[in-house]
Amino acid sequence: MPNLRTSTSFHIAASFTLSAIATAFSLRAQTPEPQVSLINRDAAVYNQATGKVYILDATHNAVSVISPSNAAASVTVGSGPVSIGANNRTGMVYVVNSSEHSVSVLDGRTDKVVATIPTPARSYAVAVDEANNKIYVSNIFSNMVTIIDGATNTASNIPAGSADGIIVDNDRRRVYLLHYEDTVVTEFDPATSATTKIPTGALHEWGFLRAGKTLYVGHVQDADVAAIDLETRAIRKLPTGAMPCALAYDAKKGELYVASYAAGTVTIFEKDSAVATIEVPAHPQAIALDSEKALLYVASPQQSAVAVIDLKARRVLRTITTADRPYAIAINPTTHAVYTANLGDTPFTTLGKQ
Repeated sequence: MPNLRTSTSFHIAASFTLSAIATAFSLRAQTPEPQVSLINRDAAVYNQATGKVYILDATHNAVSVISPSNAAASVTVGSGPVSIGANNRTGMVYVVNSSEHSVSVLDGRTDKVVATIPTPARSYAVAVDEANNKIYVSNIFSNMVTIIDGATNTASNIPAGSADGIIVDNDRRRVYLLHYEDTVVTEFDPATSATTKIPTGALHEWGFLRAGKTLYVGHVQDADVAAIDLETRAIRKLPTGAMPCALAYDAKKGELYVASYAAGTVTIFEKDSAVATIEVPAHPQAIALDSEKALLYVASPQQSAVAVIDLKARRVLRTITTADRPYAIAINPTTHAVYTANLGDTPFTTLGKQ
């Protein structure tokens, strides 16, 4: 799920707003690569192959590695790490270093950097194709997408567009690229490198996910999420709170969860019908689902708060205020421990089991 950006003229602090982000996006039309600080909600990931959680520590150009026993270690990576992905089959971890225009490859067994792969521009989003051992990395202020071969750590660059989010769809053998400043999602065919534009129904796309044959895309300028049928391209708009920005999906229950930044709410959908709206701390920007525990975690960096929603009762169970401006969340599904990546001085916070 993407993603936050702000120009260096805006402080990444409690006053951080999506209006500032939108202004930063418009800078792309003025200069090939403006000086920006980049934030991505894909800053924390669970590695199923190793049972570890990896969280970016951008301040120290490092990754915090947390074992199932909660022991933590720090691994130095490239400059300006902004997003991270893991291959749950091989155990390899991929850290996108935006300032350095590179990707650091960590061996999850040893947590050592085994390769550093250059990218053609300022790298940003990452998605891992576990089935084919390919890693897709976007390069903002560029139309290139970097494709890394996980077996050889070699890369190729394809002109597929500047993407703010990436989803791999192995069912259809396609890759979807989200563009904040556009009204379409790009469908990329890895076999032919062909691209197809899929209309999403509105400008300023912010957060997307795929569930079966449906692609859900949030529209920041509106108060809805587009539910796009990937077979027919038909669009159904699902009403949400103002500025929907983060999405999660429970495949077992068929429930969609949407956090709305301006409304300060989470909307719950069953089969694309809204069934509940829950108030959370103001300006939520990231969510994560523990399906087994039926708990949804909602991070609000401006409030330094994480709301824990009981999905059975459809209410906020508790609000945790120990995290230091949390902007990304990772859950260990085995231990059910929860961790946040933070914008503050503390790189990550362990919330423990709920």
